[in-house]
This record gives sequence, structure tokens and C-alpha cells, in this order.
Amino acid sequence: TNNTVLPALTIAALYKSRWQVELFFKWIKQHLRIKRFIGNSENAVKTQIWCAVSTYVLIAIVKKELQFDASLYSLLQILSVSVFEKTPLDQAFAGGGQLLEQTDFSNQLNLFDF
Repeated sequence: TNNTVLPALTIAALYKSRWQVELFFKWIKQHLRIKRFIGNSENAVKTQIWCAVSTYVLIAIVKKELQFDASLYSLLQILSVSVFEKTPLDQAFAGGGQLLEQTDFSNQLNLFDF
């Protein structure tokens, strides 16, 4: 900084606070599914972040209650695909490989079958 009026400890505290904000946004980018902010206002950004954090916490609670071994990222992926299906959560999370086994591929063309 070029502010010579503030003491060095204050400048160090400001940079430390700024680093915490940077770490928070890094965590948001890595763990929450926010690709871009929908609104530009402070309220819109806060609302979108709180909704994403709430979703993340709810999935963490479900993971703990149902004692799943899968990562939170995997559970969020499964939920994002099956959000409109009427499937109980334990079946949706347990049936990772069942979708391919139950699907009938007899009518599907094979690209590499010569």
C-alpha cells in the first residue's frame, strides 16, 4: 500500500483480513456450485451465497444422518442429476451403478461395431 499514515500493524491486519476473504472465495469456487452471480446488488450476491451454503450444509447433514461414505461433491452431483425424480435419497445415493444395468441398450446403435 502507499498509505504512509497508518501504522504497519494496521496494514498487516488489513492484509490478513483480505487474505481471509480470498480464502473464503477460493472455498466457494471449490465447493459451491456458483459459476456466476445472478444479480449485481449486494443483496443478490449475499442471497445467492447463503442459498449455496445452505444447500451445502443440508447435504452434509444428509450425508452424516444416512452415514454415506461418498464425498459431498459426489452427493451433490447425484442430486443435481436426479433432482426432479421421485426417488428416495438412500436409493438415489446407493444406486450409482444401477442406472447402467437397468437401461436397455439393445436398440442403441454402436459407433465402433464394424
